[in-house]
Amino acid sequence: MLSYILNKTFYGLLVMLGIVVAVFFLFNILPADPARMTMGQRSDVQSLEAVRKELGLDKPMPVQFALFLNDISPIGLHPTDSASQAKYNYIQLLPVGKEDAIALKWPYLRRSYQTKKEVSEILKETIPNTLVLAFTSMLFASILGIALGVISAINKDSWIDKVSIGFSIIGISAPSFFAGIIIAWLFGFVLSDYTGLNMSGSLHNYDPFKGEVLSLKNLWLPMITLGLRPLAIIVQLTRSAMLDVLAMDYIRTAKAKGLNNYTVVMKHALRNALNPVVTAISGWFASLIAGSFFIEYIFGYNGLGKATVDALGLADFPVVMGSILFCGFIFVVLNILVDVLYGILDPRVRVR
Repeated sequence: MLSYILNKTFYGLLVMLGIVVAVFFLFNILPADPARMTMGQRSDVQSLEAVRKELGLDKPMPVQFALFLNDISPIGLHPTDSASQAKYNYIQLLPVGKEDAIALKWPYLRRSYQTKKEVSEILKETIPNTLVLAFTSMLFASILGIALGVISAINKDSWIDKVSIGFSIIGISAPSFFAGIIIAWLFGFVLSDYTGLNMSGSLHNYDPFKGEVLSLKNLWLPMITLGLRPLAIIVQLTRSAMLDVLAMDYIRTAKAKGLNNYTVVMKHALRNALNPVVTAISGWFASLIAGSFFIEYIFGYNGLGKATVDALGLADFPVVMGSILFCGFIFVVLNILVDVLYGILDPRVRVR
């Protein structure tokens, strides 16, 4: 198992490297000029050149890539002066010449072009809001999806089953950004007097008298919108798995022994039907973090997604790369955890 985890970790690092290469070169072929976006459209040539030099944009693209890769790598080559030590906060491993050293450090994501804040600070401010949104959406989708899937399976071909299937098809087919616009308009505008919900708003709002206050009501609409697609898939998966399990011999034996339907369904059938559902739930959690980008923007929810979309519009490359790397890291870690968890839940699975 340990060798398997190490092997998956190695491939995960290759995935992260591929993300860095793809995003870096795609961003650099865009027509947007970060220096002009920073200084404004009426800036003079001298000011633009000074900003490009400050941001390191005056160097050839391969040199820019090498320097960026050195910054985000856990092991990199850095100067040994006090300014560099304060900037990277590294542990020196091996001296290289008189002024440089190979060092161990946390990945340095640089500063935002627009706000001059450390990207790590921006991520710390926005990631908790996105994680709350993703977790509550997954919880909403899991509880309701498993319940509807079980009810649909034990009432196969009834009107309940047909309604559940129809609902799941709509949920899978409707794009999240379209569903978000409709839900925001309907429940946050047309029916706002009855729902008490707003079209936009973040998890924390600023009150002039109380300061920053928690506004849980602003979580409802983006949570439902983000959870619609995984809800629809979980309904289908649970229904299909339950139908397969309910047709097995040991279920018929349990019924023949006189066990009531609740015991047969909940204690015998559902437990064995949950393996593919657990796998889907684990995989969807990472997808929801990435899928929250446009949902957060639609609802004005101050999370990682909204910050990334804003940064993309301003050609703020460090913020975009930092958020994408975080999402990639979550995907890699969850894939490893899902594989291990699947082996624990199903003893028939053996890692070779």
